[in-house]
Amino acid sequence: MARNEQLIRQHKLLQLLEFSRFGRTLEELRGDLVLDLGLTNLHERTVRRDVEALQSAGFDIQSDTVERGKVYKLGQNNTGVHEIGLSASEMIALSIGRDLLYPLAGTQYWRGIETFWNKVQEVVPDGVFDHYSRYRKTLHVFGGPSKTYENHEGMLKTINRAIVEHRVVEVEYEAVGKPVSTRRIEPYGLAVYQSSIYVVAAAPEVAEPSERLRNWKLDRFRHATALDEYFKPDPNIELSKHLGKSIGIFSGEAPTTVKIRLGQRAAAYVREDPWHPEQKLEVHEDGSAELTVPASHPREVLPKVLSLGADAEVLSPPLFRDAVAEAVEKMAASYATSSPSN
Repeated sequence: MARNEQLIRQHKLLQLLEFSRFGRTLEELRGDLVLDLGLTNLHERTVRRDVEALQSAGFDIQSDTVERGKVYKLGQNNTGVHEIGLSASEMIALSIGRDLLYPLAGTQYWRGIETFWNKVQEVVPDGVFDHYSRYRKTLHVFGGPSKTYENHEGMLKTINRAIVEHRVVEVEYEAVGKPVSTRRIEPYGLAVYQSSIYVVAAAPEVAEPSERLRNWKLDRFRHATALDEYFKPDPNIELSKHLGKSIGIFSGEAPTTVKIRLGQRAAAYVREDPWHPEQKLEVHEDGSAELTVPASHPREVLPKVLSLGADAEVLSPPLFRDAVAEAVEKMAASYATSSPSN
């Protein structure tokens, strides 16, 4: 049995039963599991044992005999699962979080968000919901995501299964400006950054342990196949630390410390909207400041500095300063020419 295979099957069984209004027979559940999990062999007896194990764990899985046979459905109550009270303020916070997670629309995550949100709306008292509705109209979320990953649902399923089972995944990856290449990756987790989903995975061909972990943008995946090949996860890898080392999504074991001079207005903007939790802002008497922030690649710093215009100047290191200088020179050359004809 593959690692965690039983847990994966039972979790998928719960999902299938949640979305099945009229119930599913064991044969139908078996077929869905084989299709969704890409299994090559699964006996109906195994499905029955999984259902019984879930029932023993307290899940309200009910059975009924209908024309097509004995079907199983998920009931409304589960042993050990308690109702919780929800205030209008908590509903507002929950609905805002739902809006911010819109990039997940069309994926299994979004279906879970939607079914949970629908359940919340059904069980809260009318007075609480009315209070929520009035106040929610006063708060609007703008600048949110403009894309979804609905077309990537199949690949997300494959990658999720590979993460849980520690399987090697073969992907067709198209980096910007480069042809499609076939790569093998060892996936550790997923990350959502600025409306985009990234697969955090190790590149097995890289020998240096500190350089193996990379962040692969899901938009650039053209195909993904979970192989019958397993990898041993590195126990020293902590994704939260890996993802929090830099101001952007570029990977790097040892980010570079970047120093940036900020004018008075730019310093005020960075105080209002910090770039990184560990940034340092040394404010001078005239209101200007020197910002110290970690970054793994000049392209993380470039858009932020350019957005502040002449009110920001990269001081060090030279690699980051040169990258901004080159971009400014090219922009100046473009604007130095005559205006384009209409």
